[in-house]
Amino acid sequence: MKADDLKTEDVEVPEWGGTVRLRTLTGEQRDAFEQSMVETKGGKQKQNLANFRARLIAKCVITKDGELMFSPPDIKPLGQKSAAALSRVFDACQKLNGFSESDVEELTEGFDDAPQGLSTSG
Repeated sequence: MKADDLKTEDVEVPEWGGTVRLRTLTGEQRDAFEQSMVETKGGKQKQNLANFRARLIAKCVITKDGELMFSPPDIKPLGQKSAAALSRVFDACQKLNGFSESDVEELTEGFDDAPQGLSTSG
């Protein structure tokens, strides 16, 4: 499949001194991002919302050469940037990648601390 279907979009971020270029996620990258929303420890599944916005942004922002600008160690410092700037870039990432509000709700709902496969009802 040789079709280049990865779109880009430039987003003004005056707080960061200019513009960032976003690229759509590949299917593999989106799956990895969605999987990163769930942590499994001791047989329990739990939401992982830590730096949610920064994690998506890190998967979308590219350099002028088309390479990802941020690596995993950059996510924590990225998450410490202006909430207004992060929200603007995050919203653009969401839109560019076709994340609907229901997609985001689905990623961030329905977790508890009960072990998988066990009911907490009597």
